[in-house]
Amino acid sequence: MPYRIRISSNVLEEAILVFCLWMFLFAHSPQFYLGVYLPGYAAGLALCYVHGYFEHAHGTKSNYGILYNGPFFNDGYHVEHHSWPAEHWSRLPGRIVRGARISRWPAVLRWMEAVNLVEMLERVALRSSTLQWFLLTTHERALCRLLPMLQHVRAVQIVGGGMFPRTAILLRRLLPEAEITIMDASAESIQTAKAFIAGDIRLVEGSFKPLQSVNADLVVIPLSFIGDRGAVYRNPPAATVLVHDWIWAKRRAFCRKGVVVSPWLLKRLNLIQR
Repeated sequence: MPYRIRISSNVLEEAILVFCLWMFLFAHSPQFYLGVYLPGYAAGLALCYVHGYFEHAHGTKSNYGILYNGPFFNDGYHVEHHSWPAEHWSRLPGRIVRGARISRWPAVLRWMEAVNLVEMLERVALRSSTLQWFLLTTHERALCRLLPMLQHVRAVQIVGGGMFPRTAILLRRLLPEAEITIMDASAESIQTAKAFIAGDIRLVEGSFKPLQSVNADLVVIPLSFIGDRGAVYRNPPAATVLVHDWIWAKRRAFCRKGVVVSPWLLKRLNLIQR
């Protein structure tokens, strides 16, 4: 049976109004219409497409962040919207679906889950001695502020040391007596890290599970950690845990102390002690 397109009277009226608006703008100011309005209109359509795609890609997901849901009428409660499509947006926070798929990014930024931005920046740092100096300087300043709480650390495990293992480099300097181990699931990252560290730092290929206890005095979790970061805060895997997190993630309910690494990096260090 051939598919027929049916245009309602409301759609026809709205299309005529939009067309008249376009003609008015073009007649009144063709430069504005062609140079500002049309590019902005196209960009808006592109953002709408990206937003709609990532709201449903690999299964519908919700985002419960107040910074997004506040100004955008709880649009992040998308699983809840699918479950109760007629529910008013103001009541969606009371309809949270248990076990719903969750993303920490709003839909329009969810492409960052597919592209590991932190890893991309690490690769850039490998090619720039200036960036390496900046990363070491800013992280050392932050670690020094936390150093009084790390005096009894004798064994350190760094999860995902990264291609440029700045935390291991700095902790070797700040905690010279400690045994330091880097655990990374990527063999490539381990090989790259060998060029930057001394021989007394152990490198282990393996994956870290947030709920497992670690035989170390200090565990360091990187910003690029893929897993349940919240579980690390709720159930620390060691007596002392240092979590690299985004600058806005203060986690005051769990942290003994937190310091900003650099506003330019949008990064902070949160210290948990149980």
